[in-house]
Amino acid sequence: MKEHRNYLIPGLTLALCLALSTPVFASDYTVKKGDCLWKIARTELGSGMRWGEIYDANRSQIRDPNLIYPDQVFAIPDGKSVAAAEAASTAAEAAPAVEAEPVVAEAAPLPAPAPAEPVARAVSVSDGTIRPLVGTPTDYADTRNWAKLPDAVKAVDTIYFYPTASGVGADVPDIVPVDDAAMRGEALANVDLNCGVFSEATNVFVPYYRQSSLNALSGLSGDEALEAVGREPRTDVYAALDYYFTHYNNGRPFILAGHAQGSMLLKLVLREYMAAHPEYYDRMIAAYVLGYSITNEDMLVNPNLKFAEGADDVGVIVSWNTEGAGNDGNLCVLPGALAINPLNWRRDATYAPASENLGSHIVNPKTRIVYDSVPGLADARLDVERGVVISSGEGLSYISQTNPQLSAYYGERSYHNNDYSFFYYNIRENVAARTAAWFAAHPASAA
Repeated sequence: MKEHRNYLIPGLTLALCLALSTPVFASDYTVKKGDCLWKIARTELGSGMRWGEIYDANRSQIRDPNLIYPDQVFAIPDGKSVAAAEAASTAAEAAPAVEAEPVVAEAAPLPAPAPAEPVARAVSVSDGTIRPLVGTPTDYADTRNWAKLPDAVKAVDTIYFYPTASGVGADVPDIVPVDDAAMRGEALANVDLNCGVFSEATNVFVPYYRQSSLNALSGLSGDEALEAVGREPRTDVYAALDYYFTHYNNGRPFILAGHAQGSMLLKLVLREYMAAHPEYYDRMIAAYVLGYSITNEDMLVNPNLKFAEGADDVGVIVSWNTEGAGNDGNLCVLPGALAINPLNWRRDATYAPASENLGSHIVNPKTRIVYDSVPGLADARLDVERGVVISSGEGLSYISQTNPQLSAYYGERSYHNNDYSFFYYNIRENVAARTAAWFAAHPASAA
């Protein structure tokens, strides 16, 4: 059985071992099908990040923390071990899963494959091993598997992951194949709508990837949805990144960008892939993770991550979900969500009137033609408590009006489809500002 190494911040491994060396046992727990140590720790100790305490207390019967089995009985340490919890938080990315039915619980662990499925060898190994990937990766040496593959004439790249591009219905599989014509058509339409914010300043790369369909994601909580996309879609995204960095990037600084399901996958990329590849992360100008929440917990899972605090800081995550006042039921808005206002680039509730909006990109719902609006279409105010951007909606159509099918996922008063398009020219200006700031901080790269 292949050994899986934990991601531990150097220098704290010894502290973790010392903190957990003398546990006080409070109770026993019998493992059930579908359990993992992260899930047990969340239930019994109040935090999934304390899974290491359970592992340490039961080493005599846990040969590999990725392999626990139903009906095993584990001693549960005393739940008040604060020092152990603090040390264990550094090990969050290595949270193990049950072999019989792997699950992802809370935010940190990533799914292991079910035994019956073919497993691709982990294609990305650097300062630690990325957890096993599900299925055989799409071949990104085949240029037909790229929606956009530019001539790299600019000094900066963007690699963009489009949102869910499949419908619902009995004929739509849970995992949409990479060569599905309908998915590819919707993906290209989304690229046409959104990627212009990046194409003026950067070379834009867009891989096709297998997707979880809306059927598969329907009704799932944030953790459950992340588990779903953490299977075949994650395999393809990691393979695309591997191929991009090996064959196309040539050492250039880059931007990561996504929307909705694409942003869910970026959440995993930032947590795990970039933790395993610090040599890439050092060149990341920013990650635009729109249409899905980045949370405080994500910052804990990979402590190297930073959320944007202004218009031109670099190496940061930029994220928001756009809603009307009073929206609820948005499956993409998670507890502890972080957001920034895309008009004034502030993290507080300071209102940005529509007069600060440089212009929007809007789709005619009948003709599906993309057209530029006059400036000043949408305003923006940050709801700090929910971590979303609120737009007043004057003259704008909620998602329930333009696509009623989607309101069940995003709420009746959501502007989910307009996370990029409402603030199109402000985002484009921001891409240029962050790019300039990165080169100012790295003058040798600009030479």
